[in-house]
Amino acid sequence: MTVAIIDYGSGNLRSVAKAFESVAGGFIPVQLTRSPDDIATASHVVLPGVGAFADCMAGLKALPGMLQILQEEVVQRKKPFLGICVGMQMLFEHGHEHGVHAGLGWLKGEVVALKPSDASLKIPHMGWNDLQITGKHPLLKGIKTSEHAYFVHSYHAQCRDNSEVLATVSYGQTITAVVGRDNIMGTQFHPEKSQETGLKLLKNFIGLR
Repeated sequence: MTVAIIDYGSGNLRSVAKAFESVAGGFIPVQLTRSPDDIATASHVVLPGVGAFADCMAGLKALPGMLQILQEEVVQRKKPFLGICVGMQMLFEHGHEHGVHAGLGWLKGEVVALKPSDASLKIPHMGWNDLQITGKHPLLKGIKTSEHAYFVHSYHAQCRDNSEVLATVSYGQTITAVVGRDNIMGTQFHPEKSQETGLKLLKNFIGLR
């Protein structure tokens, strides 16, 4: 087993790697990689994301052969895949940050700006928020409604299929916090910054086969 974290220049990679190393306990190698060959041999694939949707997609596309190997390993061979923050947003068809930009299209829906009903709520949505568990998936084993997670974002996913929404939070509107369908999963929050809840989720992820 190996956890491959895709390094496409988005930043925040080392903290994600350290969180995975913590839950792996030294038994599962964790590697930062820009190589499609490493994705092919890994057992689990992680796509972090910090920044704008279009910039992150451009960075991913700039890695030779990466989109093709992800299609083969994740979509066709059903390898466990986790997108984090913008990495989760990139799973969807389009992002509306600074124009309309195509995503991976693995999940149906759009990524749109937060528009809380309370004008006093600041954007970006930054800090701790209580999860509302709305779906069942092994990724959320042992994680309950009201557990805390850490968010930093100005956009969120609007899923076309509500069955793929596994958890939400409230911030002047309902925000998609966790998505999942079979082997493809994503969190809008940062599990590597979410203490016990985040580490529990990462441990669940590397336990998937």
